[in-house]
Amino acid sequence: MYEEWPSRLVGAVVWTNTPSLAPGTRRPVLPDGCMDLLWREDRLLVAGPDTHAHVPDGPPITWAGIRLFPGTAPALLGVPAHELRDRRVELAELWPASEVRRLTGRVAAAAHPAVALEELALERAAPPDLALRRLVAALASGRPVAETADELGLGARQLHRRALSSFGYGPKTLARILRLQRALALARRGVPYADTANRTGYADQAHLSRDVKEFTGLTLGALLH
Repeated sequence: MYEEWPSRLVGAVVWTNTPSLAPGTRRPVLPDGCMDLLWREDRLLVAGPDTHAHVPDGPPITWAGIRLFPGTAPALLGVPAHELRDRRVELAELWPASEVRRLTGRVAAAAHPAVALEELALERAAPPDLALRRLVAALASGRPVAETADELGLGARQLHRRALSSFGYGPKTLARILRLQRALALARRGVPYADTANRTGYADQAHLSRDVKEFTGLTLGALLH
């Protein structure tokens, strides 16, 4: 069963996921512009920014994590986001092994690993980059990339470089991923697919279907069910 709640770290979400599906069933993790600090069987890992659905392998196990607001994880981790794109890596690949061993022991001893992860993130989080937050907010609301760049006083190349470092991909890819998330939220509430496409800036329902297939590998109907 998946549960989540708002973190004390602005924009982040703390979550746990315990096995509840039938053996062999896998629920894809969809691209959302975020990165996660993860706890799995006495191991600390990082989930980089995805450009396609990630399907966990191996037998179902319990996970805990903190999902970091788009653009905030690189400062916390000390690694540009594009180096972790579409990857799940051990935290020991990014930080000194002795430090990771200490933190692993700390999380393992905690009554609630997810809360311990949140504490770790709070200790290491950098002050929010207000320009990046404005960028994410604008793209999440459907504002065009070029218009948003102009409002922030950023040239196209400068914006692309900052996006790669902060989000793991260019601003247009981030805009498409955030648009997909908006569409899925409407479709899950029962809004007809054609209306969903129109309300979230797709040319038509077929355009929405193509994006769903590209990012998730599934049809919209299969994904929702």
